[in-house]
Amino acid sequence: MFEVHTTSQEETMALGKRLGEKIFANSCVILEGDLGAGKTTLTKGIAVGLGIDRVIKSPTYTLIREYRKGRLPLFHMDMYRIEESGGASEVGLEEYFYAGGVCVVEWAQYIEDELPSTFLKVKIDRVGDGESERVIRLIPHGKEYEEFIKKLEVTDE
Repeated sequence: MFEVHTTSQEETMALGKRLGEKIFANSCVILEGDLGAGKTTLTKGIAVGLGIDRVIKSPTYTLIREYRKGRLPLFHMDMYRIEESGGASEVGLEEYFYAGGVCVVEWAQYIEDELPSTFLKVKIDRVGDGESERVIRLIPHGKEYEEFIKKLEVTDE
């Protein structure tokens, strides 16, 4: 596990940028946090790290937003309303998970059976006044994500 404390949206975005610069093809990043915790802010940073120069918006009503003009494509998913769209099998999520890009998934608990067997879980918790301070924990599930965390730790020193 890798833990970071951020005190502003800019710091949360900077962490996302570091992730995006080092993340690999066919990766899956699961974001956990309450509404307003900073999931989309972190995703914006990942996009910057991937070299994506577009406005990143939460895919709440579209389920998936695709951003293809970067080092790797970014597939930003919000599964909160997946049942309204016919369920995970109807959306074809597996195609995204193995499309050579980076899948960032919010509300992944709604599609647990569809997720890849390996992924990086990112837990975002508000601390302090809850306005801008966060504790962000990166929890690897799988060897490639353990190696990924080690690379982040090396650049953090």
